[in-house]
Amino acid sequence: MAKVNIKELLDSGVHFGHLTRKWDPNMAPYIYTERNGVHIIDLYKTAAKIEETAAALEKIANSGRKILFVATKKQAKDIVAEKAKSINMPFITERWPGGMLTNFITIRKAVKKMATIDRMKLDGSFEALSKREKLQINRQREKLEKNLGSITDMTRLPGAIFVVDVKKEHIAVAEAQNLNIPIFAMVDTNSDPRPIDFVIPSNDDASKSIDKVLSFIIDAIANGLAERKAGKEKPQEEKAKKEVKEVKEVKEVKEVKEVKEETTEKKAPKAKKTVKTEKTETSTEETK
Repeated sequence: MAKVNIKELLDSGVHFGHLTRKWDPNMAPYIYTERNGVHIIDLYKTAAKIEETAAALEKIANSGRKILFVATKKQAKDIVAEKAKSINMPFITERWPGGMLTNFITIRKAVKKMATIDRMKLDGSFEALSKREKLQINRQREKLEKNLGSITDMTRLPGAIFVVDVKKEHIAVAEAQNLNIPIFAMVDTNSDPRPIDFVIPSNDDASKSIDKVLSFIIDAIANGLAERKAGKEKPQEEKAKKEVKEVKEVKEVKEVKEVKEETTEKKAPKAKKTVKTEKTETSTEETK
C-alpha cells in the first residue's frame, strides 16, 4: 500500500471535527487542537490509523472473506456504492435492515425471493398471473432490490464491516459487536470510538474527506484480492508444468522401449538362420 500523504488529507479536509460542545471525551487522544469553536483532528494519528486499518483489511480480503461497507448518509452513499462495486464487495447505502447480521437467515430468504421472481420472469410463469398480482410482485422486487440488491453475493456473514459515521449506523455497530465481527470505521469527534476495533479519526461529514480515506482502504483491499488471485494461479501453473514434465518422461520411456523392441526384432531372424545352417551341416556329416 502507498504511504498516506498528510498534505492530501489536509487538502481533503479530513482534519475538521465537530463543534467543541458536541464532542465525545473518548475522542480526546485523537484531537490536536481547537480552532474557532471547532475541534481539529491530529492527521499524523489519522495517517497511522489508515495504514493500520488498510493492512488488516488487506489480510481479510486475502483470506477470501467479504467486507461489508455501511454508509446510509447522503454525502457518503454514492461514494461508498461506487468504490465497493469496483472491488466487488457488498454494501448497504439505503436504510439498514434490522437484523441484517443477527438475523442473517431471514435476510438471505428475502434475497432468494428476488431470485425466485427473476426465474418466474424467465420461465414465463410470471405472464400467467393477473395484472394486479404482476404489479404487486414488481413492487416487491423493486423494494428488495433497493434495500438488499447490493448484498446478493453475500452468502454468509462478512469477515468485517466498514462503517462511515458510527453515530448514524449505531444499529450496524451493535449487531457486529454482538457477533464478534471486526468493526472498521471513520470516527468523527462527536462519536464514541470504544466499540470500534479499528478507528480512523476523521471528518465523516464531507464527501471529499470520505472519498480520500476510502481510496486508501479500497486500494489495500484490491491488493489483497490480487495477491489471493496470484496465489491461486501459481499452484495451478506449477501443477500444469509438472503434468507436462510427467507426460514428456512417459513419452521418452515409451520411445526407448520401442527402440529396444525394434533392435531385438532385427536380431531374432539372424539367430534362426545360424541355427538352420548348423542343422544342415550336421545332416551332411551324417550322410557321409
